[in-house]
Formats: sequence, C-alpha cells, structure tokens
Amino acid sequence: MSGTLAGWLQIVALVAALALTYRPLGDAIAHVLTTPRHLRAERLVYRLAGVDGDADQRWSAYLRGVLAFSAVSVLFLYGFLRLQSCLPLSLGRPPMPADQSFNTAASFVTNTNWQSYSGESTLGHLVQMAGLAVQNFVSAAVGIAVVAALIRGFTRTGTDRVGNFWVDLTRIVLRVLLPLAFVFAIVLVAGGVIQNFHGVETVPTIAGGHQSVIGGPVASQEVIKELGTNGGGFYNANSSHPFENPNAFTNWLEIYLLLAIAFALPRTFGRMAGDHRQGYAIVAVMALIWAASVAIVTVNELHGVSSRAGHAAGGMAEGKEQRLGVWASALFAAATTLTSTGAIDSAHDSYSPFGGGMTIFNMMLGEIAPGGTGSGLYGMLVLAVIAVFVAGLMVGRTPEYLGKKLRGREMKFASLYILTTPAVVLAGAGLAMARPGERAGMLNPGPHGFSEVLYAFTSAGNNNGSAFAGLSVDTAWYNTVLGLAMLFGRFLPMVFVLALAGSLAGQAPVPVTAGTLPTHRPQFVGLLTAVVLIVVGLTYFPALSLGPLAEGLQ
Repeated sequence: MSGTLAGWLQIVALVAALALTYRPLGDAIAHVLTTPRHLRAERLVYRLAGVDGDADQRWSAYLRGVLAFSAVSVLFLYGFLRLQSCLPLSLGRPPMPADQSFNTAASFVTNTNWQSYSGESTLGHLVQMAGLAVQNFVSAAVGIAVVAALIRGFTRTGTDRVGNFWVDLTRIVLRVLLPLAFVFAIVLVAGGVIQNFHGVETVPTIAGGHQSVIGGPVASQEVIKELGTNGGGFYNANSSHPFENPNAFTNWLEIYLLLAIAFALPRTFGRMAGDHRQGYAIVAVMALIWAASVAIVTVNELHGVSSRAGHAAGGMAEGKEQRLGVWASALFAAATTLTSTGAIDSAHDSYSPFGGGMTIFNMMLGEIAPGGTGSGLYGMLVLAVIAVFVAGLMVGRTPEYLGKKLRGREMKFASLYILTTPAVVLAGAGLAMARPGERAGMLNPGPHGFSEVLYAFTSAGNNNGSAFAGLSVDTAWYNTVLGLAMLFGRFLPMVFVLALAGSLAGQAPVPVTAGTLPTHRPQFVGLLTAVVLIVVGLTYFPALSLGPLAEGLQ
C-alpha cells in the first residue's frame, strides 16, 4: 500500500469514527449534566466533601468552586513533587526544584501539561499516577463543567443559578472520563502500550551493548492524557516513544481519543439547548477549520521542501518516527495543536516553516476546532456571540443568540475573553525577547529562534503544552513566567465565561421574529468561521510575520 493511500485511509477512518460517536457520546454527556438522579458513589463523594448535591449555585459561587478546587490542586501537586523522595515508588528520584515544581503543578492543574523535565528520569511512579494522572482527570472535568454552566446560561431564564460545580465535576469524572479511560486503556495495552511497575532495567542490545529501559504505568496515563486533552508524556519523547505509542494503530487511536469528547460536545450543546441544529452549526465550523489545518500541515510536510532529497524521502522526514510516517505525524500535529492536548508524535521544531507555523496558528485560534474538553466549546460559543454581534451591527439591530439579547454587559465579557489570551501570549513573548539572558536560551538564530519563543508562550497561554523545542526553558525565569502564563490563560477566561453565563441566565427569553439571525444555517457557519480567522489574524499577524512567515519567505 502506498503512503498516500494509507494517509487518506487513516483520515477517512478517523472522520468516520468521530461521526459515529458524535451523537451517542454527546447525548450521554448531556444526560450526565442534566439528570436529577445521583449515583450512590456520587452521594458518598458529596457527603465526604460536605456538598449539597441538590443545590444550585450563582455564577460567582460556581467560579469560587472552580478557583478553590484548582488552588488546592496546585498546592497538593506542588507538595507531592517537592516531597517525592519521601514517597513510595519514587525510584530514588530526588525532589523536583521549587521553580520547576511550581511550573509543573500549574501546568497539570490548568490542563496544559507543559513539561520542562524528562518524565522517565525525573519522576517516580507514585507521582506519575497519584499526582499527574489524577490532575489529567479533574482538569479535563473542570473544563467540561464550565461549558456546562455557560450552556445553562443560554437555556435558563430569569434565574441567577447556573448549576453546581461540585456535582458537575464529580459526575463528569465518575460517569464519563473514568469509564472511557478504563476501556481504552485496555485497548492500548492490547496494542502494545506498556503497563507495569518496573523501575530501571538494563537490557542487552543487538549491537552487543547495554541500555537502561524504564517501565511504568504508562497505558493508564496515556489514555487520559489524550482523552482529557492533557498531553503530558510519561516519557520525554511523549507519544513518539514506542512504549507510549508503539504502532500505527495506537497512533490513530490516540488521535481519535484526543478529538472524541471535544467533537461530541456540540451535540451536548444542541441537546441541552433543545435544538440540535445549533450543535450541527458549531461542529461544522470546527470541522471546517480542522480539515483546513490538516490539509495545510500535511501538504507543507509532503511538498514544502525544495531539495530533491526531501522529495525522495517522501516529505519532511526529519524529526518524524519512520514507523508512523509523514501523513500520520502531520495529522497528529494538527489535531494536538487544535485541541489543548499538546501530545506529540514528532518534533514540531523540525517541521517546514509553514507547517510548523500552522501548528502555532492552530493554538492562536484559541484551540476551538474542536479545542480542549469543554474549553474548546466555550471558546467557540464566545466567538459565536461576537459573530452575532457583528451581524447585528451590519443590519442595525440588537443582536440575539438562542433567545437572549446580547447587550453591552454580555459583549464586555465576550470582548475581555477574546483579549485575555493574546495579551498573555504576546506580553510574555515580548518580555522574553527583551531579556538578553532569555534570548540566549534560543538554540536557533533569526526568525526560527523567535518562533520557538512565540510557540512556548502560545502553548502556555492557550493551555496546550506542546513545545517547538530548541529553547532552554528549564530556568527559574521561564519556569515561573510560563507557569503564570498557564494560570492566567486558564482561569481569567473562565471568569469571563461564567460571568457571561450568569448574565445570560438572568434574562427573559426574546421571541424569534423575522429579523432574528438564524444561527443554524450555512450563512452563520460561514460568518462564524470568518470571525474566528479575522479576530485571530488581526491579533497575531505581526508576531507570525516575524517568525514562521519570515522564515518561510526567506
């Protein structure tokens, strides 16, 4: 079978699998978020936490729950990392330094999973399982909980209540993430991903030498790393390591897992809103952007080289696993940067200028196609609010979306949401370039070196977690500043999303008239897609011009 045919078949199979699970998975999540029935295990959790499972919260109380839970999670994980040498299954690893512990704790609690360390040589098994893997579950659940509150803001009227954060968090973990992770972890083990408690073992090599091999509970962490759009690798090589991703099947499955929930959530939105057409419109925009990104990255990696050697090799083979190839690597790169996953099966730093630039642009979009678990959908819904407002300006009419007026208050929250992440990314990158010591951390000169810095702050501010590499970030300054960028990039947007939810929930419904913009038709899909691209293009174009665009045009 030719590489081209194999590449097309895996894309077709991926689209088919996502289409088949869109409805049942989206409906199941909607049921979890709306049913009044509590499971016995959930009641036990509420009792232990002192939570009233039947109480509804104002948006401000919901936000306090999100922030309090996340703050405790950061402190717990920070302590775990600092006390590692005192814990069982530490494999003799020393405590992680203070600045790196802060960076790692902020990273995993914010669903970023940026890693300035090598996992197999830095962390023991207990910290990997009880520290990092646990945060992979709950940070993903926090994102879904926040988008659930926003959807309730659109669907509820005349109330100041948007749900119960503790109930949403518990249900998402126990009813959605844990069952799916259990099933697919077994599939990964069957596919060759390791799952054991081995420490460092020395094995003979074919050449007659010896090599140290580190085992561990990899499959159980790998599955939630992808399913929860987390991305942190058990090994430094992440999903390019054969113990995490041994073959073409596991590679395809991991791409599916990192897209499945995010692509199903628009169905959840449509079901909770009482109009499935609204969900179809949102997922259509996501699919269009995703397809365009996959095409651009793949074409540039296959044909974006001028040398005969590059064409003879079948594309830009440098930095890619030969057992996976260019097509699978490009598909993974587009998917992981369009979501907040950050897992990698190839070195993005070695991509062609425009191929690598597209991975940066994917994150700059806000990771909304389909985005992270929950964060992708609430980002797209905020952009839908912007799009409806733009349409209202064009016809001279007060904009309405799902029966709610978009007044000045709502537009302020939406505008602050749109401006927050670019401010974090561009300010951080500018500050790094202004400091001689941090510029010295770039291992490449010129536009490519700037792209490495821009990628790092784009990844941190958008809670992606992947890296361009070629940049020395394990310094006190980078660990601290990137850690702050992750925290601001995660929780400031959540503040504005929940404030928007509370403002919308308090409104009375507006009747649909002949002048109401239909938000389920192809025209709105085109408008929303254009708004997404224009907003991002105007915000980041100067920075992109100094980095990947300048490199590609050289």
